[in-house]
Amino acid sequence: MDLMDEKKITTRNVEDGPWTGCAVLFLHSCPTVDLLSLYKDQQGKFTVFKVVKLTLTDSAGGLEGYEILKVHDADPLLGVEVKFVDVVACRRFLENYVSGALQQSLSQHASRLLPNSQNVAMEIQLKAGMYTLDLCLDDLDLCLNHIHQSQPGRLRDDEIADLEQQLQNQALGHGPQQSTLRQEETSLPSNCFLFQKKVFEDRMLAAGDLQRFSNGVGRDWRKVGRALGKNCRALKAPAIDNLAYEYEREGLYEQAYQLLSRFIQAEGRAARLGRLVKALEDSKLTSLAESILDIHPL
Repeated sequence: MDLMDEKKITTRNVEDGPWTGCAVLFLHSCPTVDLLSLYKDQQGKFTVFKVVKLTLTDSAGGLEGYEILKVHDADPLLGVEVKFVDVVACRRFLENYVSGALQQSLSQHASRLLPNSQNVAMEIQLKAGMYTLDLCLDDLDLCLNHIHQSQPGRLRDDEIADLEQQLQNQALGHGPQQSTLRQEETSLPSNCFLFQKKVFEDRMLAAGDLQRFSNGVGRDWRKVGRALGKNCRALKAPAIDNLAYEYEREGLYEQAYQLLSRFIQAEGRAARLGRLVKALEDSKLTSLAESILDIHPL
């Protein structure tokens, strides 16, 4: 079979639904942190799992589209078996793997959550069945096909289900059910936010968020700008009117793009997803918030 035939099969497999597939992400850290040893430790297990879960959430674009089935002892590596149930999430995961964003996210979460992990170096490898995907990362369609052909042979491990529940409990708080949304939000860790009773990681805004916002907000960009401007000095009046005048000829997309760009430039690391989602909620643009968060209403 030549390359063109293989790509035709790849395209057909990717487009046919429902789409599922499986990949194993192998992790290794050095010199001060041993992920495998930490995971074997009962106290360290949850923290390592949280690092992995946050990294996958960043790389797949949210909490949907994948699930962790099992964490393997692949001494000296830690193997994370991931089942994908959405081709868009899988492709986004691969794109972030190729660009180095996944590795960077892994290092950042590890440095923040693991003990003695400052300046920790992370090594990663990706496999699907018998294929080492690192050898064909220049062809994402081929990688997708390998993942699709590698169907999971197991259900989610009970240990992973327990860790997922612990993570959910930590995010929502361990006390009795809160009576108000405000009380529920105060129990969330600082790196999470609540939207439609679901917990999302409050990551920094990315280029994809900027594009989706600019494509979808239309004439309401000023309304969102005023909502963001409540806590952003760079968007106080008359900054929004000045943007409208300066980019009037370029149209609504460019006006919205420049608005959010200015917010990101002014706020730096504080320009986070939760602030944008809150501004969209305040502006009655829930559907756009769902689009940015990759929520697909039933």
